[in-house]
This record gives sequence, structure tokens and C-alpha cells, in this order.
Amino acid sequence: MSTNNNYLITVVGPTAIGKTALAIAIAKHFNCEIISCDSRQFYQEMTIGTAVPSLEELAAAPHHFIQDKSIFNPYSVGDFERDALLKLDQLFTQNPIQVMVGGSGLFVNAVLNGLDEFPEINPEIREKLNQQLEEQGLESLQTLLLELDPIHYKKVALQNPQRLIRALEVCIGSGQPYSSFLKQKENTRNFTPIIIGLEADRQELYSRINQRVELMMEQGLVDEARQLYPHQSLNALQTVGYRELFSFFNDEISLEFAQAEIQKNTRRFAKRQLTWFKKLDAVNWFDIHTPLKDIIQKIHHQTAP
Repeated sequence: MSTNNNYLITVVGPTAIGKTALAIAIAKHFNCEIISCDSRQFYQEMTIGTAVPSLEELAAAPHHFIQDKSIFNPYSVGDFERDALLKLDQLFTQNPIQVMVGGSGLFVNAVLNGLDEFPEINPEIREKLNQQLEEQGLESLQTLLLELDPIHYKKVALQNPQRLIRALEVCIGSGQPYSSFLKQKENTRNFTPIIIGLEADRQELYSRINQRVELMMEQGLVDEARQLYPHQSLNALQTVGYRELFSFFNDEISLEFAQAEIQKNTRRFAKRQLTWFKKLDAVNWFDIHTPLKDIIQKIHHQTAP
């Protein structure tokens, strides 16, 4: 994968695990900069609900891709892959070691390994599949995918309608299985990735999540969400912490229930993140209580000539 002696130290793990603090410590140790790979922290209008690093944290090490986009301008994983690689090319001319941090698995994978290329699909196919989902339910999409692409059926998150529809629209639009388009090419990178994963006992992680949500509420998450409420249909706002408060504003649930739902859905999100990152190759996993010197020593060992 690598063509020279550049190294991208990538810090991954579930939400609220302490990735930001570790990334800053590593960046300060190696005197380098940080690529943020959190797909919700890109947006200027979302601060509290996305746990954007504090001003003190941002000042501790140079960060890139923090609140530099607007929710009104769509920004895809492909856009991020292109922009992040360009920025890394610049940063590597200054220091052969750089840091990337984030919990958005798809975006991390795009930078490390590249995206698969899919054919252009007629948008009417997606509309029909959405209509089928509404009228016939999720099971009908699952059955159709099993018929059209049994290989991908075994791998996809069957309870995720967006993933099912994406796979099906490619199958139908191209006449070929979705799985046939995966990993067709090898993407070369001008760096070697060193992946550092943070994990914790489940109860400790869930406690950290619950406390973070409580802090967000104290910091003014309700007011932030209320300002964004008129734009609730935007893709950037289809995320935990905002959706639940939009339901509160719609008088569908109480504020107390909304907070409990944010905590519950964040815990579920963290579980999905862990599942994703556990599938990555060559992750160096550390408990959150591991001394920083042990993690740094591991990185030094892997960057040694």
C-alpha cells in the first residue's frame, strides 16, 4: 500500500471513548497535525450535538476538516477522500508522520483504502425501491437482495434500509451483483497506516456516553437543535442527538424521553462503530486506561526503519 516512509497514525473507536484527547497527545508528541474524520463535525452549524473539540483542544494541535462546511452544501465520502488526500500530500512535505482521528468508519476506510467504483444509476430505481419499502416492508427488500446478490446478502446489515436500497439499485441498474463492484482495484497510498483503536468495558463506555449526553444537554443542545429544526430534512441532520429533539419539537415525545432516546441510540451507534472497526485489519487495540507512553512506544516500534 505504501510507496515511501510516510505514516498516517489513525485513531479509531466508538463515540465518547477519548479519541480526540489521544489524537492530540500523539500529534503533540510527533509535532504533527490532525485530520478530523468525523462526518458530522465537518459542519459549521453543528457544535454541541457533534462533540466538536473545544477551543482549547483545537489550539493544542492544528486540526483540519472541523466545521469547515455548511449543512446546506452536500459533502460526500468521495469528496472527503479527495480533500483529505490532498491535505495529507501537503502535510507530509513538512513531517512524514501525521494523525487522522474519527469514528466514521466509511470515511476512515475511504482515506486508508479508497472507494469502490460503481456505475451511474437511474434515480427512478431508488424511488421505486423506497416505495416498495413503504408499501411492502423491509423484508421484501431483503428477499430481493438474496435473489439478486446472495454474496452481499450475507455481509450487509439487513436491518439497514439505506444499505439494502443502495445494493439493490446497483443490482437492478447495472444488471450485475453489487458485490461484483467491490474491491475491483487496488488503491495506492503514499503512506503506511498505523491504526490505533481505543476500547473500554461496555458498562464503562455506556456510562461515558450517558454522561456526555447529559453534558450536551447542559451546554445547550436543545437550543442548538431548535435553530436547526427548520432544516430537519437535510441529510447532515439525520443523526443521533438531533432527530430525537426534532421529535420533541413535533410534540411526539417529551424532552425527558428525547434525552433517554439520545443516550440509547448513541449506545447503539457506538456498538455499530466497534463492529465496523473490529473488522479492520491490523488495528492495535488499547484499553482507554493504557498509559500514553505504551501507545507511543507501539507507534515508534512500527515507524522504526
